[in-house]
Amino acid sequence: MSGALRLGVRWVTTFFGIGFLPFVPGTWGSIAGVGVFVILPETGLWRVAVFAGITAVGLILCGSSETVFGRKDPQYVVIDEVAGMMLSLLWLPLYNIKVFFLAFFLFRLLDTVKPFPARWIQDRHGALGIMGDDLAAAAYANLVLQAVLRFVS
Repeated sequence: MSGALRLGVRWVTTFFGIGFLPFVPGTWGSIAGVGVFVILPETGLWRVAVFAGITAVGLILCGSSETVFGRKDPQYVVIDEVAGMMLSLLWLPLYNIKVFFLAFFLFRLLDTVKPFPARWIQDRHGALGIMGDDLAAAAYANLVLQAVLRFVS
């Protein structure tokens, strides 16, 4: 792999260096996901399109990140948390800040606990193992919040 390609994989999968922030890089990546989500227009399919684009790029590059960083599922790679956090927020009624905090907390909790099949997915090698467990945790977080918000309403 050329030096330029290695640098590109490193830069994009760490979500432009956010994965190198100290302490819990996954939390920083999740915060970045909220930030990306919030700056996008609420109308149209912007949020869905950007989520799909980030997920696609992650699926293409994350397998190479294991080679670049020399380990399976490197902690610096946070593009998976960015995509996961965005999926956690999609299609939720975001009428107040509490929903954002609940989605963030639930996603981080489920990404840590890794309920089935997230842990099984994480054991896969390459991009599927890196991205898949976060997307599974995010789907659970979104579904739980959808149900809770409908029950409370």
